Amino acid sequence: MRDITKRFGNVTALRDVNLTVRHGEIHAICGENGAGKSTLMKVLSGIYPHGSYQGEIVFDGQPGEFKDIRSSERHGIGIIHQELALVPVLSIAENIFLGNEHAAGGIINWHETMTHAQTLLDRVGLGENPQTRISDIGVGKQQLVEIAKALSKKVKLLILDEPTAALNDEDSRHLLDLIVGLAAQGLACIIISHKLNEVMRVADRITILRDGQTIETRLVEPGLTEEHIIRGMVGRDMSDRFPPRGTHPIGDVTLAIEDWTVFHPLDQQRKVVDRISINVRRGEVVGLAGLMGAGRTELAMSVFGRSYGKKGAGSVFKDGIEIHTRTVPEAIGHGIAYATEDRKHYGLNLMDDIARSVTLASLPKVSRATVINEHEETVVAERFRKDMHIKAPSVRATTGNLSGGNQQKVVLSKWIFADPDVLILDEPTRGIDVGAKYEIYTIINSLASQGKSIIVISSELPELIGLCDRIYTLNEGRLTGEVARADASQETLMHHMMKGPNT
Repeated sequence: MRDITKRFGNVTALRDVNLTVRHGEIHAICGENGAGKSTLMKVLSGIYPHGSYQGEIVFDGQPGEFKDIRSSERHGIGIIHQELALVPVLSIAENIFLGNEHAAGGIINWHETMTHAQTLLDRVGLGENPQTRISDIGVGKQQLVEIAKALSKKVKLLILDEPTAALNDEDSRHLLDLIVGLAAQGLACIIISHKLNEVMRVADRITILRDGQTIETRLVEPGLTEEHIIRGMVGRDMSDRFPPRGTHPIGDVTLAIEDWTVFHPLDQQRKVVDRISINVRRGEVVGLAGLMGAGRTELAMSVFGRSYGKKGAGSVFKDGIEIHTRTVPEAIGHGIAYATEDRKHYGLNLMDDIARSVTLASLPKVSRATVINEHEETVVAERFRKDMHIKAPSVRATTGNLSGGNQQKVVLSKWIFADPDVLILDEPTRGIDVGAKYEIYTIINSLASQGKSIIVISSELPELIGLCDRIYTLNEGRLTGEVARADASQETLMHHMMKGPNT
């Protein structure tokens, strides 16, 4: 890709970007949210067609003038987006060959379909029956189905956008090992990722983008450090990944959850949260750590208006008085807010603008007699846009067009405007870059210094250690430990996360 420039109206998303990828290479692209990584890949894959940008693409020695994504696929380019494009009700085999069926005269040859699908599943190391429905397998296995789907089209270059963002450590390792194996067979891969430790592990070269421009491309070699990559991404040193906490008093218990038990919504004999008791004090940041399936999100959602499962037992106390949180409005009314881990599906309406998204949980504050005062709504949203450093041309920009980090800031703005006493943040920095993470950490510290009670759920142990005053550990729905900040280490937390509730 040579001198690629892409504009959206008066906004220049890419300016003279250059990228070279070699046969059999794993090439990582790193940059902050909004740096232009996804835009560049949309140009390469034909989503932004030839003629809508300046510059040239040369693929396999030939001009790459792709008019759409099918055109790039025919030339051997496959792209797997962060939001997987699979149909849940169809089988694995049907998804792999959707739009590319083994058929003659309009009749699908199912024997050939299943045989070929099994061959592809063997290649990606997925031991599932090709007739298994997509809805019956986890996200990690769905990623492998997407790769099998790309391989079915005989790709020469595979683009993966945040391939491990939603995966646990084991699934991430398996996926990265697969990518290394495919590259060894001659497949070229481009990986967009914010997980620098994974990038350093598998990439041959790295290209860093900042503000729509190429900063540098260099080999991954022993002298290259994560700090060097971060400095290139954000334009400044970030030797300390977490802002200083400052000193502020931690007060009395604001929220206490006692003997909380929740059953699975479909299998009401199965406990997903089993007699958990935790609390958070005024001005305190408390972490919840656990492996996949530990029950962290289920606990938070069930407390927040019983948004998950069927409550079995337990009580919630606010400032020492028992409260009921049977519905989401009731939970909000008691000063509890929950920022979901899935901002695109549950945190935001991606068709709404920033202004409406910020005020959505607190519409009475900008309304008179059920009529929204749009001027007042705009003033409120503009204040949050400036305070939270949301990168957007105006508060009337659509949230679906924002980068992941800026979408997360909109979600946080929505709940901060609701002025809760207790704010539960579920994976608040998932899928966003180190610069945006630092800003969100600063916001969390600021809220704590104002006396808010914060609960942070995170799969990144360094994040919990860097942010929290105390950390609870969960395993299989049971509380297994409580660790003070001074005693917290990754080894200590992992020990508690792995042990049974009675050991």
